[in-house]
Amino acid sequence: MQKIPMTTKGMSALREELEKLKMHDRPQISKAIGEARAHGDLRENGEYHAAKESQGFIEARIRDIENKLSNANVIDVSKIPQNGIVVFGTTVHLLNIDTGNKSVYQLVGDDEADIEQGKISINSPIARSIVGKRIGDEAKATTPSGILLLEVTKIEYI
Repeated sequence: MQKIPMTTKGMSALREELEKLKMHDRPQISKAIGEARAHGDLRENGEYHAAKESQGFIEARIRDIENKLSNANVIDVSKIPQNGIVVFGTTVHLLNIDTGNKSVYQLVGDDEADIEQGKISINSPIARSIVGKRIGDEAKATTPSGILLLEVTKIEYI
């Protein structure tokens, strides 16, 4: 299986979620299933079926996280050589050449991406267009909303 790039923060967040699922959610849903069983006829017991469905989602998520963690290629951004090149994990300040709008993104793994927190997937069109660029370089990103002309104005290794 292919290694999944992930920051150290992303790995910590997945481990925390896994811990919560295993130590809190799983026992809670098992208890709910037991209580629903106690109500009798399972064929028409909506509580039981809802609890079993939730259990399926929890178990699937646990397997998914365990798989991602076992295949993670964890990259500590603070230990990346600071050679002025945009790479996975760096935080990049961009200027939209056409509009003058400025934006800041950290390039992260798919599971860590959260546009509201300024984290974009390394596989996104913007990230793919700026990887390997230096301060002052221009990039052309083809996005669903159109073509963006971007200039890299700052690169941080934090």
